[in-house]
Amino acid sequence: MRLLHSADWHLGRVLHGAPLIEDQAHALDQLTAIAADTRPDAVIIAGDVYDRAVPPPEAVELLDDTLARLVLGHKLLVIVIAGNHDSPRRLGFGARLLAHGGLHVFGPCQARPAPLILSDAHGPVAIHALAHAEPAVVRAVLADEAPRDHDQAFAARLADLAPAPAGARRVLAAHAFVAGGLESLSERPLSVGGSGAVAVERFRGFDYVALGHLHRPQQVSGVNARYAGSLLKYSFSEVDQPKSLSLVELDAAGLAGVGTIAIEPLRDARIIGGRLEELLADPPATGRQDYLRVELQNIEPVIDAIGRLRAVYPNVLQVTRPHLATAPAQGQIDPRRLDDAQIFAAFYRQTTGQEATPAMLEAFAAEARQLRRQEREAH
Repeated sequence: MRLLHSADWHLGRVLHGAPLIEDQAHALDQLTAIAADTRPDAVIIAGDVYDRAVPPPEAVELLDDTLARLVLGHKLLVIVIAGNHDSPRRLGFGARLLAHGGLHVFGPCQARPAPLILSDAHGPVAIHALAHAEPAVVRAVLADEAPRDHDQAFAARLADLAPAPAGARRVLAAHAFVAGGLESLSERPLSVGGSGAVAVERFRGFDYVALGHLHRPQQVSGVNARYAGSLLKYSFSEVDQPKSLSLVELDAAGLAGVGTIAIEPLRDARIIGGRLEELLADPPATGRQDYLRVELQNIEPVIDAIGRLRAVYPNVLQVTRPHLATAPAQGQIDPRRLDDAQIFAAFYRQTTGQEATPAMLEAFAAEARQLRRQEREAH
């Protein structure tokens, strides 16, 4: 049996003010083509389909078009679960009707959920689906006051799963933060003020676990569990993460292997650096349309850096001055106790991370004397 595993589409996402819907449509065109070519027995989308609970209309339209092409156009079975960014009830609307057409959507947490049973030449495969749910929701649905954190709630839900057929291979689709996973800056924490992590041990006993939530594609150590990763790079902390889909193969014994298929972005997200004049005078032949964070190495003040850069690199989203972040820490200074030269020296140190030279201090002092002379003459 073959499964195509994807997650964390975040449709409707905005990166530093830039809407990504066109980039997401480009990536989903590739996903649809890959699914049509590989012909998986099921496509699993492991949560965070949307970027927020009430998505913009263009995000809803893109999801509708993508699912229609997969299910109606290519006659593929698709399994979708809600993530922590999604509204379970909105995403799950019409789920019972859609299931008859091959689209299985798992939104709100339910008690005793039955697995979806598929079959191949080796027998049945039971696919269990656990959308994201807060511990308080789990307590209410299961009428169990015991689960107090995400790990306990996840364990209670696993214990509540309806059984699979005897001898069936078992697959789990889930949206969770597994302890030890590598995070990115673009993920919303599952818990504030407490532990949102689920123990690795919870995933033993499954032939494959299709995970969503963490944006870096990665294998979970010690179990047959994997994060497919996000559809695109959703922060500059992800510039070193190639994005991909996971193609899962099951044989008679269980998991036979997991391969990855790259997703090529319409515009990449990258970090470049250098002096402003160099970046403007010698731009690269390719990649100028990418989403960029520019780390300027100019020590001196630069006027309208982002505007000048965008004339050559249209999608500059952020400009930073790394040398300021490494400036030596200074104690609290009371300017009332400093003369003009000391205030200038402190200001220069804070804005450049370097000490003013004697020549700079002498030039400042000369200008200050000239200004005072003009003020006296004006009076």
